[in-house]
Amino acid sequence: MSLAIRIIPCLDVDAGRVVKGINFINLIDAGDPVEMAKKYQSDGADELTFLDISASSDGRSTTIEVVKKCAEEISIPLTVGGGINSVAQVDTLLRAGADKISINTAAISNPDLINEISERFGNQVLVLSVDARRTNNGDFEVTTHGGKKSTGLDMRSWIEEIEDRGTGEILLNSMDRDGVKSGYDLEMIKVAREHSNLPIIASGGAGSLNHFPDALSAGANALLAASIFHFGEIRIKQVKEELVRSGFPVRLENTN
Repeated sequence: MSLAIRIIPCLDVDAGRVVKGINFINLIDAGDPVEMAKKYQSDGADELTFLDISASSDGRSTTIEVVKKCAEEISIPLTVGGGINSVAQVDTLLRAGADKISINTAAISNPDLINEISERFGNQVLVLSVDARRTNNGDFEVTTHGGKKSTGLDMRSWIEEIEDRGTGEILLNSMDRDGVKSGYDLEMIKVAREHSNLPIIASGGAGSLNHFPDALSAGANALLAASIFHFGEIRIKQVKEELVRSGFPVRLENTN
């Protein structure tokens, strides 16, 4: 039996507030993270992702108190990322209530951290955030710091390496599509699927109901979105109903 498709709202947090923009700039306030976490659980979210989007660029760690408060209010799995660069920080966040940890910048600067986290806590807690954008020659390059810095890494080879090192799943972010609402980057998803056997969470570009089944058909296993959920344009229930119509299995319990 096929695993149910996960629908994952993403809370991009800056200075303790949920924000959203286009390509991680021109950010506007979208609400309180704890209240939004509670709402999304009530609405039928399968998981929740909390990303402190300025932690790496500001050189600080994820806000622990906000993580604790979110974890106290929800029972669905919570993934936390932003500024995490050590096994000790992972331990602290897991103890604060996170179920999974997402890293990106630190993994690129120190790939051994992937092995260390996986060996210490198990690969089921480790999500590698791969923030990729198209290059002029049509390839996909990995970026860091919210897409602000190029790494020179080819997405294909990086995905293969992080799988070998013990990553549990991949959060595949299209930096070109972030907040644009023109649809997930289907080519990027297909390329990633060709180079990895890990679960892939598609992120960046969701703007209408048909975008969700399209991403799954391209090879994604789970679907992450932010803007359309934060501002009430599309509800999680509508997405799940669309996926059922398209023949994909979903969890419908507690979906309002």
